[in-house]
Amino acid sequence: MGTRKQLPTRRSTVAGLALTLLTILGCATNPATGGRQLMLVSQAQELQMGRQQDEQILASGQVYDDPGLQEYVQDLGSKLAAKSERPELEWTFRILDDEIVNAFAAPGGYIYVTRGILSHLNSEAELATVLGHEIGHVTARHSANQISKQQLMSMGLAVGMILEPAVASWSDVAQAGLGLAAMKFSRDDERQADRLGLRYMVGAGYDPYQAPEVFDMLDRVTRASGAGAMPSWASTHPQPENRTYLIEARLAELEPLPSGLTTERRGYLQRLDGLVFGQDPREGFFEDSLFLHPEMAFRLDFPRGWKTHNVKDLVAGVSPKQDAAIVLGLAEGKDPLQAAEEFVWSEGVRGERPKTGRVNGLQAAWTRFEVATTGGNSEELAGRALFVLHGDRVFRIVGYASRSRWSSYASMVEASMQTFSRETDSRILNLQPARVRLVEVESAMTLSELYRRHGSSVSLEKTALLNDLRPDTRLVPGDLVKLVEGGPTADS
Repeated sequence: MGTRKQLPTRRSTVAGLALTLLTILGCATNPATGGRQLMLVSQAQELQMGRQQDEQILASGQVYDDPGLQEYVQDLGSKLAAKSERPELEWTFRILDDEIVNAFAAPGGYIYVTRGILSHLNSEAELATVLGHEIGHVTARHSANQISKQQLMSMGLAVGMILEPAVASWSDVAQAGLGLAAMKFSRDDERQADRLGLRYMVGAGYDPYQAPEVFDMLDRVTRASGAGAMPSWASTHPQPENRTYLIEARLAELEPLPSGLTTERRGYLQRLDGLVFGQDPREGFFEDSLFLHPEMAFRLDFPRGWKTHNVKDLVAGVSPKQDAAIVLGLAEGKDPLQAAEEFVWSEGVRGERPKTGRVNGLQAAWTRFEVATTGGNSEELAGRALFVLHGDRVFRIVGYASRSRWSSYASMVEASMQTFSRETDSRILNLQPARVRLVEVESAMTLSELYRRHGSSVSLEKTALLNDLRPDTRLVPGDLVKLVEGGPTADS
């Protein structure tokens, strides 16, 4: 018994030595900081991963359709990247058609900002802050470093499991611990990206004292999102402790600053005039449980009380207990029967022979099915799939639950599927998105007075947040203010 107790310790020591060896062999010099960092991903692999992600983004139609604004962001980003430690990369900067306030970097020099974050910025220097920060993630190879850590941990666990099968029993705990480490490292990465971004801003001629304004705005957006909500910036950019203090300390290190640094507020704001704001109803939207799509001219009513979500490629509803779902998407081809047959023939699916008919006057095919799920303790799924031809597209609506629960959801799901129909209401079909509109102040007044005079589709509080002002801020003639006009509902 005593010998067996000592055996895992010796084997764990061997595993630790293996991990140490892998770490040493995988270290490289950080091009931006000069420090040593774990790197199991080559630059060629890094570039390939970035290209693949960019191709997927382009193919999914996520890029915002405004060539002039796209060119502006690309030019500004290239100007900043030229001052970085990796100017040789083929830097690509894109605006994504998304209302969320976010920006992120993919490996190899691919940087993305959303129209949501553009609408909340108030100068070119603030945009340079965001782009410089993301460029810093690329130059410091943070993504490649995180991928390397994941690869190393996978190898480490594999070594441990080969040496001692008992390691498998606590591998989940090890992975959970890694998650905490990754959060810590991510915060370190944020601090490093902040420092690098300030350096690139100054090198490109922008006032770095605009940076604290950006991160204060992001913090206010996070708070305004409400309890339980987390904007994507907060989820992808963990907040370092005392971030504003740290940035101000970095600014002090940059003193004395070169003369002639710019902010460029007016020129930046003018470029935002007409920018889509918030959710674009042309891409579909919900009114309670009813999903309406003006562009494709259809509607579908999900069960009451279900949590719904709309993204580019699909619309989904999930039951309150999270044990059933309905998913709407597009099938290939223009024949609903053929689409249903291909679904039944899919690997792992056992389905009835599809039946054909009409749903609200539209040609349709449907089938009931069961699916074997992965994992020894996973229960099989059961459900119904409906394929409907509308226009020149076949819509696929799949409702499912665990097989033991399907009978309690079947009638509800099938009733929801039967509501798929053409949209004929001109109010819906002609609906346009809300847009940012610039107003030039003609006489001295407060922001709240301007708001009452011109009106807006969003609240005074949200208007103040968009402009980085307070409701009682005094405006002077010539000031430019962002208001929001139009959209399906006020403050949506």
